[in-house]
Amino acid sequence: MPFYRKLGSIPHKRHTVFRQPNGALYHEQLFGTIGFDGMSSLLYHVQPPTKVKEIKGSKDVSPKIAVAKNMQMRAFKGLDVPVIEDLIDARVPILTNSDVTISLSRPKNLSEDYFYKNVDADEVIFIHEGKGTLRTQVGNIEFSYGDYLVVPRGMIYQMNFEDDQNRHFIVESNHPIYTPKRYRNWFGQLLEHSPFCERDLRTPENLETHDETGDFMVKIKKEGVLYEYIYHTHPFDVIGWDGYNFPYAFSIHDFEPITGRIHQPPPVHQTFETSAFVICSFCPRMYDYHPDAIPAPYNHSNIDSDEVLYYVDGDFMSRNDISKGQITLHPSGIPHGPHPGAYERSIGKEKTEELAVMVDTFKPLKITEQAVSIEAKDYYKSWIH
Repeated sequence: MPFYRKLGSIPHKRHTVFRQPNGALYHEQLFGTIGFDGMSSLLYHVQPPTKVKEIKGSKDVSPKIAVAKNMQMRAFKGLDVPVIEDLIDARVPILTNSDVTISLSRPKNLSEDYFYKNVDADEVIFIHEGKGTLRTQVGNIEFSYGDYLVVPRGMIYQMNFEDDQNRHFIVESNHPIYTPKRYRNWFGQLLEHSPFCERDLRTPENLETHDETGDFMVKIKKEGVLYEYIYHTHPFDVIGWDGYNFPYAFSIHDFEPITGRIHQPPPVHQTFETSAFVICSFCPRMYDYHPDAIPAPYNHSNIDSDEVLYYVDGDFMSRNDISKGQITLHPSGIPHGPHPGAYERSIGKEKTEELAVMVDTFKPLKITEQAVSIEAKDYYKSWIH
């Protein structure tokens, strides 16, 4: 995120002597991106973060593609994904391309027996059900229903849950995730017309510093392969840090919708962006207030992007027979719009209580084997009923 944060103890100057109470040096680590040109933080470890005892093995966790080229509108029954004990094994990839992978997850395990690091991708974990704590090298963030957890690539973390009822919508991005640039000034500060601001973003607190040696497993994901590294020192041994590169949480309930006299286009719902796709939040809001306004979205052609909608809660006014937890895919190249009757039903309505997350990608998405197994067949015919 383009704002400065610090936590714990740090020296007065960078790259200078910083000693522990016993006289030993703390070990500085630059946690940076884009080859020293992107956002970075400086972390100070009790032990060097490099002590690997063993590499136990690896396994391929890359998405298995069932439909490589898609020209059909589709829907997937997200509530049907199974509960799986393990935090990472629970991830069920649904849609993917070279820029992004979109997964559903119903994890049960508190993940206390290992730590996780995604080397390739920034992660946005949307919490549909459940609550708990995101534990990281740089501090902890409590989360609950409606939170986006934005975890930068390379961050070591665990997720501890309060109970077994957890449901997540996960976006793994091979490009850095930012707030939309049109909402920021040239310093990086979110502007007055932005639907949220920095005070809505929850940054890490309660920095854990574990000066421990032993066998600590870190599962590291790189290029679709999950490696099991055994480190000699506890990954959470940071005594302090500062900088711009850190995880944060943002609640969809804190998104302030932009409305107008006539129907506003989807970019007003934009919440995050990359160079390859955007993420939008559809939230409860007042409808358009022109006396002849039609609140339902107009038919539109996805010429340049695939549109993915994840239905979180409420009654999504432009769709028929859609329930929470479902995912729809409207591919580029063909028009789509409101379901039969929705256009007319919306006239005169004053507000909507819908809650949904949208991902628009600029490259076509491939459909996984797991997605096919939970597909709602013949969705593409639902505009003629």
